[in-house]
Amino acid sequence: MIKIAFDPIYAHPLPENHRFPMLKYKLIPQQLLHEGTCTAAHFFSPQPCLEEVVLWTHEKAYYDKLIHQELSTSEQRKIGFPQSPELTLRELIITQGTVDAAVHAIAHGAALNVAGGTHHAFAERGEGFCLLNDMAIAANYLLHKDLRKKIIVIDLDVHQGNGTAKLMENNAQVFTFSMHGATNYPFHKEKSDLDVGLANGTTGATYLSILNEILPKLLDDVQPDFAFYLAGVDILETDKFGKLQVSMEDCKTRDLIVFQELKKKNIPVTVALGGGYSPEVKTIVEAHCNTFRLAVDLFD
Repeated sequence: MIKIAFDPIYAHPLPENHRFPMLKYKLIPQQLLHEGTCTAAHFFSPQPCLEEVVLWTHEKAYYDKLIHQELSTSEQRKIGFPQSPELTLRELIITQGTVDAAVHAIAHGAALNVAGGTHHAFAERGEGFCLLNDMAIAANYLLHKDLRKKIIVIDLDVHQGNGTAKLMENNAQVFTFSMHGATNYPFHKEKSDLDVGLANGTTGATYLSILNEILPKLLDDVQPDFAFYLAGVDILETDKFGKLQVSMEDCKTRDLIVFQELKKKNIPVTVALGGGYSPEVKTIVEAHCNTFRLAVDLFD
């Protein structure tokens, strides 16, 4: 059985002006349980990530600022959230969820996190609603524990995984692949091992054609023994910030392509959700639930 990291705290300690996009963390498990895609046995509640594990990726001075609520006003502005102990705890739980999911995926082929994909966090700072880089931390955990040798990060959020790219730029054991809006946030892009910038208005057909052309060959070339997949749904044509023309069905096909290629090559995968900012929360939830439905169908 695949496992899905979830804790109710994901949905709560957030400023009022950011509650709408974050409602998905509460609604996604409810929908999956309601429709019978998942049972309670699929879900687990992670504990906060340990300081030692965080510090394999992030600088101690930054970690201490998070723990002791010492971020400057400027640092909080770049993150997009006012600091609070609850927010730091939430981030530590999300991060451990991705770590735990990675360990589970090694044994069972796939695991998911109902959160995560905090790819804008750097070693010494956070930005773009990201405090800690959960996939980078989980990748370093697998390498540190000698559980995997070669990892690929497949980042298909509409925003470049700039923090992940920077964190892993000198790590030959982690290959970073980001396919994103070329003119979208972040406006200063870091250098991933492979960046594919998409023009505004890119259609679903073009998007899927590019992915189909790149991903199989990339997996053959990199030869990873583990994958992290950031399945952002901000590529949707309905998204307020995405600037692409990708339908709900195309977004689902994107997930299917990734899952089928990884399964074909026996590469375990951990999935985190990333962004989604369509005006109606039901659109966001449905797109994310498609990712879980496909994972359960293929790996459970």
